Amino acid sequence: MITRIPDVNSVRASLQEFSRPLALVPTMGALHEGHLALIREARKQVGSKGTVVVSIFVNPIQFDRASDLSSYLQPLEEDLARCEAEGVEIAFIPDKSELYHDDRSILVTESLLTKHLCGATRPSHFDGVLTIVLKLFNIFQPEVAIFGNKDFQQLAIIRRMVRDLNVPVKITGHPTVRQNDGLALSSRNSRLSPEQRQDAPRIRRALKAARDLNGNGEQKPEVYLEAARKHLLSDAPEDFSIDYLQLVDAETLQPVPKVNRPAVLATACFYGDIRLIDHIKIRM
Repeated sequence: MITRIPDVNSVRASLQEFSRPLALVPTMGALHEGHLALIREARKQVGSKGTVVVSIFVNPIQFDRASDLSSYLQPLEEDLARCEAEGVEIAFIPDKSELYHDDRSILVTESLLTKHLCGATRPSHFDGVLTIVLKLFNIFQPEVAIFGNKDFQQLAIIRRMVRDLNVPVKITGHPTVRQNDGLALSSRNSRLSPEQRQDAPRIRRALKAARDLNGNGEQKPEVYLEAARKHLLSDAPEDFSIDYLQLVDAETLQPVPKVNRPAVLATACFYGDIRLIDHIKIRM
Protein backbone atom coordinates (compact mmCIF):
# COMPACT_ATOMS: atom_id res chain seq x y z
CA MET A 1 0.00 0.00 0.00
CA ILE A 2 1.28 3.45 -0.96
CA THR A 3 -0.23 6.69 0.29
CA ARG A 4 2.25 9.36 -0.85
CA ILE A 5 3.28 10.51 -4.32
CA PRO A 6 7.05 10.59 -3.55
CA ASP A 7 6.87 6.88 -2.75
CA VAL A 8 5.12 6.29 -6.07
CA ASN A 9 7.97 8.07 -7.84
CA SER A 10 10.53 5.74 -6.27
CA VAL A 11 8.57 2.62 -7.22
CA ARG A 12 7.95 3.85 -10.76
CA ALA A 13 11.65 4.52 -11.28
CA SER A 14 12.43 0.96 -10.22
CA LEU A 15 9.80 -0.46 -12.58
CA GLN A 16 11.14 1.56 -15.49
CA GLU A 17 14.66 0.36 -14.76
CA PHE A 18 13.54 -3.24 -15.15
CA SER A 19 11.17 -2.47 -18.06
CA ARG A 20 8.11 -3.73 -16.22
CA PRO A 21 4.90 -2.47 -17.88
CA LEU A 22 2.31 -0.92 -15.58
CA ALA A 23 -1.48 -1.13 -15.77
CA LEU A 24 -3.65 1.25 -13.75
CA VAL A 25 -7.17 0.56 -12.51
CA PRO A 26 -8.62 3.77 -11.03
CA THR A 27 -11.41 3.13 -8.48
CA MET A 28 -13.23 4.80 -5.62
CA GLY A 29 -13.13 1.64 -3.58
CA ALA A 30 -16.03 -0.51 -2.34
CA LEU A 31 -14.67 -3.09 -4.77
CA HIS A 32 -17.06 -5.65 -6.24
CA GLU A 33 -16.85 -8.29 -8.94
CA GLY A 34 -16.98 -5.61 -11.63
CA HIS A 35 -13.81 -4.02 -10.27
CA LEU A 36 -12.15 -7.42 -9.98
CA ALA A 37 -12.89 -8.02 -13.66
CA LEU A 38 -11.01 -4.78 -14.43
CA ILE A 39 -8.08 -5.93 -12.32
CA ARG A 40 -7.97 -9.26 -14.16
CA GLU A 41 -8.04 -7.44 -17.49
CA ALA A 42 -5.17 -5.27 -16.28
CA ARG A 43 -3.15 -8.40 -15.49
CA LYS A 44 -3.95 -9.77 -18.91
CA GLN A 45 -2.73 -6.55 -20.52
CA VAL A 46 0.69 -6.48 -18.79
CA GLY A 47 1.28 -10.17 -18.09
CA SER A 48 2.86 -11.87 -15.12
CA LYS A 49 5.97 -9.71 -15.34
CA GLY A 50 4.00 -6.47 -15.36
CA THR A 51 2.67 -4.42 -12.45
CA VAL A 52 -0.99 -3.81 -11.66
CA VAL A 53 -1.87 -0.69 -9.68
CA VAL A 54 -5.29 -0.10 -8.15
CA SER A 55 -5.98 3.41 -6.92
CA ILE A 56 -8.63 3.80 -4.22
CA PHE A 57 -9.73 7.39 -3.76
CA VAL A 58 -13.21 8.79 -3.22
CA ASN A 59 -12.73 11.88 -5.33
CA PRO A 60 -14.68 14.73 -3.70
CA ILE A 61 -14.66 17.08 -6.67
CA GLN A 62 -16.66 14.73 -8.91
CA PHE A 63 -19.68 14.52 -6.59
CA ASP A 64 -22.57 16.82 -7.38
CA ARG A 65 -24.52 15.94 -4.21
CA ALA A 66 -23.04 16.18 -0.73
CA SER A 67 -25.31 13.35 0.45
CA ASP A 68 -23.90 11.02 -2.21
CA LEU A 69 -20.34 11.75 -1.12
CA SER A 70 -21.07 11.33 2.59
CA SER A 71 -22.86 8.01 2.07
CA TYR A 72 -20.29 6.48 -0.29
CA LEU A 73 -19.01 3.21 1.16
CA GLN A 74 -15.31 2.99 2.06
CA PRO A 75 -14.57 -0.58 3.28
CA LEU A 76 -10.80 -0.21 3.01
CA GLU A 77 -9.76 -3.44 4.74
CA GLU A 78 -12.04 -5.51 2.51
CA ASP A 79 -10.80 -3.68 -0.57
CA LEU A 80 -7.17 -4.33 0.29
CA ALA A 81 -7.91 -8.00 0.91
CA ARG A 82 -9.51 -8.29 -2.52
CA CYS A 83 -6.57 -6.57 -4.16
CA GLU A 84 -4.18 -8.95 -2.46
CA ALA A 85 -6.24 -11.96 -3.53
CA GLU A 86 -6.06 -10.75 -7.15
CA GLY A 87 -2.28 -10.33 -7.01
CA VAL A 88 -2.30 -6.53 -7.21
CA GLU A 89 1.25 -5.27 -6.63
CA ILE A 90 0.38 -1.69 -5.63
CA ALA A 91 -2.67 -0.18 -3.96
CA PHE A 92 -2.52 3.61 -4.04
CA ILE A 93 -4.63 5.10 -1.26
CA PRO A 94 -3.88 8.82 -0.99
CA ASP A 95 -5.41 11.38 1.30
CA LYS A 96 -7.23 14.30 -0.31
CA SER A 97 -4.39 16.63 0.72
CA GLU A 98 -1.93 14.50 -1.24
CA LEU A 99 -3.77 15.15 -4.50
CA TYR A 100 -5.34 18.59 -4.10
CA HIS A 101 -3.81 21.84 -2.90
CA ASP A 102 -6.03 24.06 -0.81
CA ASP A 103 -5.71 26.85 -3.38
CA ARG A 104 -6.05 24.63 -6.47
CA SER A 105 -7.34 26.55 -9.47
CA ILE A 106 -6.98 24.20 -12.45
CA LEU A 107 -9.59 21.73 -13.72
CA VAL A 108 -9.73 19.58 -16.86
CA THR A 109 -12.90 20.33 -18.81
CA GLU A 110 -14.51 18.68 -21.83
CA SER A 111 -16.97 20.73 -23.88
CA LEU A 112 -18.79 18.39 -26.28
CA LEU A 113 -19.26 14.83 -25.04
CA THR A 114 -20.42 16.08 -21.63
CA LYS A 115 -23.35 18.16 -22.89
CA HIS A 116 -25.92 15.40 -22.40
CA LEU A 117 -26.61 12.31 -20.25
CA CYS A 118 -24.77 12.44 -16.90
CA GLY A 119 -22.95 15.57 -17.98
CA ALA A 120 -26.21 17.49 -18.18
CA THR A 121 -27.69 16.29 -14.89
CA ARG A 122 -24.49 16.30 -12.81
CA PRO A 123 -22.86 19.72 -13.22
CA SER A 124 -19.04 19.66 -12.99
CA HIS A 125 -19.02 15.89 -12.40
CA PHE A 126 -16.85 15.13 -15.41
CA ASP A 127 -14.51 18.03 -14.64
CA GLY A 128 -13.75 16.17 -11.43
CA VAL A 129 -13.43 12.82 -13.19
CA LEU A 130 -11.04 14.10 -15.87
CA THR A 131 -8.96 16.04 -13.38
CA ILE A 132 -8.34 13.09 -11.06
CA VAL A 133 -7.77 10.64 -13.94
CA LEU A 134 -5.21 12.92 -15.57
CA LYS A 135 -3.48 13.36 -12.22
CA LEU A 136 -3.29 9.59 -11.78
CA PHE A 137 -1.93 9.22 -15.32
CA ASN A 138 0.75 11.81 -14.55
CA ILE A 139 1.63 10.20 -11.23
CA PHE A 140 1.92 6.61 -12.47
CA GLN A 141 2.61 7.04 -16.20
CA PRO A 142 0.99 3.68 -16.96
CA GLU A 143 1.20 1.92 -20.29
CA VAL A 144 -2.48 1.01 -20.04
CA ALA A 145 -5.50 2.01 -17.92
CA ILE A 146 -8.65 -0.07 -17.53
CA PHE A 147 -12.19 1.32 -17.18
CA GLY A 148 -15.62 -0.29 -17.17
CA ASN A 149 -17.99 0.08 -20.11
CA LYS A 150 -20.90 0.58 -17.73
CA ASP A 151 -19.84 4.22 -17.37
CA PHE A 152 -19.75 4.54 -21.15
CA GLN A 153 -19.88 8.36 -21.19
CA GLN A 154 -16.98 8.52 -18.75
CA LEU A 155 -14.99 6.10 -20.90
CA ALA A 156 -15.71 8.16 -24.01
CA ILE A 157 -14.54 11.44 -22.49
CA ILE A 158 -11.41 9.86 -21.01
CA ARG A 159 -10.54 8.54 -24.44
CA ARG A 160 -11.17 12.01 -25.87
CA MET A 161 -8.91 13.58 -23.22
CA VAL A 162 -6.13 11.10 -24.00
CA ARG A 163 -6.50 11.82 -27.71
CA ASP A 164 -6.74 15.60 -27.48
CA LEU A 165 -4.00 16.07 -24.87
CA ASN A 166 -1.65 13.45 -26.32
CA VAL A 167 -1.50 11.44 -23.11
CA PRO A 168 0.72 8.38 -23.76
CA VAL A 169 -1.56 5.72 -22.29
CA LYS A 170 -3.68 3.00 -23.86
CA ILE A 171 -7.30 3.06 -22.66
CA THR A 172 -9.03 -0.31 -22.44
CA GLY A 173 -12.74 -0.73 -21.75
CA HIS A 174 -14.17 -3.84 -20.12
CA PRO A 175 -17.72 -5.15 -20.67
CA THR A 176 -20.28 -4.37 -17.98
CA VAL A 177 -20.49 -7.08 -15.32
CA ARG A 178 -24.04 -7.93 -14.28
CA GLN A 179 -25.96 -9.93 -11.74
CA ASN A 180 -27.91 -12.93 -13.04
CA ASP A 181 -31.06 -10.81 -13.17
CA GLY A 182 -29.40 -8.21 -15.38
CA LEU A 183 -28.67 -5.47 -12.85
CA ALA A 184 -25.31 -3.85 -13.60
CA LEU A 185 -22.88 -4.17 -10.70
CA SER A 186 -22.34 -0.91 -8.83
CA SER A 187 -20.99 0.07 -5.44
CA ARG A 188 -24.30 1.84 -4.89
CA ASN A 189 -26.29 -1.40 -5.20
CA SER A 190 -25.35 -2.30 -1.63
CA ARG A 191 -27.33 0.72 -0.41
CA LEU A 192 -30.56 -0.54 -1.96
CA SER A 193 -33.20 -1.96 0.37
CA PRO A 194 -34.24 -5.58 -0.30
CA GLU A 195 -37.38 -4.29 -2.02
CA GLN A 196 -35.44 -1.82 -4.15
CA ARG A 197 -32.87 -4.45 -5.08
CA GLN A 198 -35.61 -6.83 -6.18
CA ASP A 199 -37.16 -4.13 -8.33
CA ALA A 200 -33.95 -2.68 -9.83
CA PRO A 201 -33.67 -5.12 -12.79
CA ARG A 202 -36.56 -3.17 -14.31
CA ILE A 203 -33.91 -0.78 -15.65
CA ARG A 204 -32.25 -3.42 -17.80
CA ARG A 205 -35.57 -4.92 -18.87
CA ALA A 206 -36.78 -1.51 -20.05
CA LEU A 207 -33.68 -0.87 -22.12
CA LYS A 208 -33.84 -4.32 -23.72
CA ALA A 209 -37.52 -3.94 -24.53
CA ALA A 210 -36.81 -0.68 -26.33
CA ARG A 211 -33.76 -2.12 -28.09
CA ASP A 212 -35.89 -4.94 -29.48
CA LEU A 213 -37.75 -2.40 -31.63
CA ASN A 214 -34.61 -2.27 -33.73
CA GLY A 215 -35.45 -5.70 -35.09
CA ASN A 216 -38.45 -4.14 -36.84
CA GLY A 217 -36.30 -1.44 -38.43
CA GLU A 218 -37.64 1.35 -36.22
CA GLN A 219 -35.77 4.62 -36.78
CA LYS A 220 -37.74 7.17 -34.74
CA PRO A 221 -35.92 8.05 -31.49
CA GLU A 222 -39.16 9.00 -29.77
CA VAL A 223 -40.51 5.49 -30.25
CA TYR A 224 -37.50 3.94 -28.50
CA LEU A 225 -37.68 6.51 -25.71
CA GLU A 226 -41.41 6.06 -25.15
CA ALA A 227 -41.06 2.28 -25.03
CA ALA A 228 -38.25 2.47 -22.48
CA ARG A 229 -40.10 5.08 -20.38
CA LYS A 230 -43.26 2.96 -20.35
CA HIS A 231 -41.36 -0.08 -19.06
CA LEU A 232 -39.42 1.95 -16.52
CA LEU A 233 -42.51 3.50 -14.96
CA SER A 234 -44.96 0.60 -15.22
CA ASP A 235 -45.93 -0.37 -11.64
CA ALA A 236 -42.78 1.34 -10.36
CA PRO A 237 -42.40 1.89 -6.60
CA GLU A 238 -43.12 5.37 -5.24
CA ASP A 239 -39.46 6.14 -4.59
CA PHE A 240 -38.46 5.36 -8.19
CA SER A 241 -37.81 8.21 -10.62
CA ILE A 242 -36.02 8.82 -13.92
CA ASP A 243 -33.12 11.26 -13.85
CA TYR A 244 -32.67 11.11 -17.62
CA LEU A 245 -33.52 8.86 -20.54
CA GLN A 246 -31.78 9.68 -23.82
CA LEU A 247 -30.89 8.15 -27.16
CA VAL A 248 -27.55 9.40 -28.45
CA ASP A 249 -25.10 8.72 -31.23
CA ALA A 250 -22.66 6.00 -30.15
CA GLU A 251 -19.65 8.08 -31.18
CA THR A 252 -20.54 11.73 -30.63
CA LEU A 253 -22.94 11.19 -27.68
CA GLN A 254 -25.29 13.79 -29.20
CA PRO A 255 -29.06 13.18 -29.49
CA VAL A 256 -29.97 11.58 -32.81
CA PRO A 257 -32.80 12.80 -35.07
CA LYS A 258 -32.99 9.36 -36.66
CA VAL A 259 -31.72 5.92 -35.65
CA ASN A 260 -29.87 5.01 -38.83
CA ARG A 261 -26.41 4.37 -37.36
CA PRO A 262 -25.09 2.88 -34.07
CA ALA A 263 -26.72 4.59 -31.09
CA VAL A 264 -26.88 4.21 -27.33
CA LEU A 265 -30.02 4.28 -25.22
CA ALA A 266 -28.98 5.42 -21.75
CA THR A 267 -30.71 6.16 -18.49
CA ALA A 268 -30.05 7.17 -14.92
CA CYS A 269 -32.71 6.33 -12.34
CA PHE A 270 -33.20 7.00 -8.67
CA TYR A 271 -34.44 4.79 -5.87
CA GLY A 272 -34.83 7.49 -3.24
CA ASP A 273 -31.43 9.19 -3.31
CA ILE A 274 -29.60 6.16 -4.78
CA ARG A 275 -28.71 6.78 -8.41
CA LEU A 276 -28.17 3.88 -10.82
CA ILE A 277 -27.09 4.12 -14.46
CA ASP A 278 -27.24 1.73 -17.39
CA HIS A 279 -27.27 1.77 -21.17
CA ILE A 280 -27.73 -0.47 -24.16
CA LYS A 281 -26.33 -0.28 -27.68
CA ILE A 282 -28.64 -0.13 -30.68
CA ARG A 283 -26.86 -1.29 -33.79
CA MET A 284 -28.04 -0.70 -37.34
